[in-house]
Amino acid sequence: MKILLQSPRIVNTSSPFHLKKKNVLIVNGRIAEIGDKNFTADKVIDADGMILSAGWFDLGTFVGDPGLEHREDLISLARAAANGGFTEVAVLPNTHPTVQTKNEVSYITQNNDTRMVQIHALAAVSKNCKGEELTDMIDLNEAGAVAFTDGLKQLWHTDIFLKSLQYLQKFNGLLIDHPEDLWLNLFGQMHEGPQSASLGLKGMPRIAEEISVSRSLQLLEYAGGRLHFSRISSAKSVNLIRQAKKKGLNVSCDVTGYQALLTDEQLATFDTNYKTNPPLREAEDIDALIKGLNDGTIDSICSGHIPVDDESKFLEFDQADFGIINLQTFGSQLSLLAAEVKLEDLILKVAEAPRQLLSLEIPKIDIEEKANLTLFDPSYTWEFKTENNFSKSKNSPWLGKKLKGKAVAVFNNGKARLED
Repeated sequence: MKILLQSPRIVNTSSPFHLKKKNVLIVNGRIAEIGDKNFTADKVIDADGMILSAGWFDLGTFVGDPGLEHREDLISLARAAANGGFTEVAVLPNTHPTVQTKNEVSYITQNNDTRMVQIHALAAVSKNCKGEELTDMIDLNEAGAVAFTDGLKQLWHTDIFLKSLQYLQKFNGLLIDHPEDLWLNLFGQMHEGPQSASLGLKGMPRIAEEISVSRSLQLLEYAGGRLHFSRISSAKSVNLIRQAKKKGLNVSCDVTGYQALLTDEQLATFDTNYKTNPPLREAEDIDALIKGLNDGTIDSICSGHIPVDDESKFLEFDQADFGIINLQTFGSQLSLLAAEVKLEDLILKVAEAPRQLLSLEIPKIDIEEKANLTLFDPSYTWEFKTENNFSKSKNSPWLGKKLKGKAVAVFNNGKARLED
């Protein structure tokens, strides 16, 4: 099938057409032509005002498969990801069993040659993500694990953290950590501040994240290696990472799309859909996150997609699990963030930066290249409804709401998904 994309703005740093508006003809999964001519096609998409980039890559999606398939399985994850504009995702190891052997890595990745959405495995650093005993990361790397993390759990054990940094240097592996002091956040329900006090909820202080970031940076400076912080939220965390980069440490970080937009004021009605970890914080933190996105301190943006079943989410606030589903609604957050950060820079933080961090090839937008692409329309208006929610879970504060900004086409592995 021949599909013509008319006049999208190409955002792809390795492409000779970077930041240019061109017509792009895709034939049977490959880029056949790029230029100013109107090529003959079976399907024509008027892409003026849209951005064409390498297919989006989500760094750190939660999936319940295996063991918690009622929350999300690999099939529903792929459908939600494709609908949200992602052609590749890396999934956290917090499954049952934990992703910590070659078999579990193979289970995640076995169909990647034919999937529209390729699913990569982030393997556990410690056995069962308990932080007490190292996994065999060399074997896991050879099996195809793209990085190493305990996922939703902090690497709390300092000696394990140190040895992980040293161990991973044997193959230039990336250590990903969720910065959180578990004891300072114990029983916490939301950000600690005036809002938590007024609602009578136990707070999760910024220092719980910041003390973890500070400790980990000191260990990185001592041991060397490569370290990535996932889902940072605090102003001081951003500044600590900024200073560490200036010192030459090999450190990177990401932020969820919603974390840079929402504050703890959203929790005034006790809506558990806004209950996340790290928690939504205050305006000063959002300002710092925006600054970090603009100056390059924050390398990547992720969805923070954590599906939670109804029985675990729609409870009294202090009983509800943390998490938001966000693969399909991620594009609308890019549109909102574009008021503060150049849209082209935001696109690069989801299309190219994650692959650079994981040492994966970045798809190139050029003639004769395979089409691994996302076409994003920042002005597309749509409603996120139960019938077009492809996740098995529905823990989203945007369900039933009208949104602006969406990926209207994705291409990968010879397949295409086009918005109706």
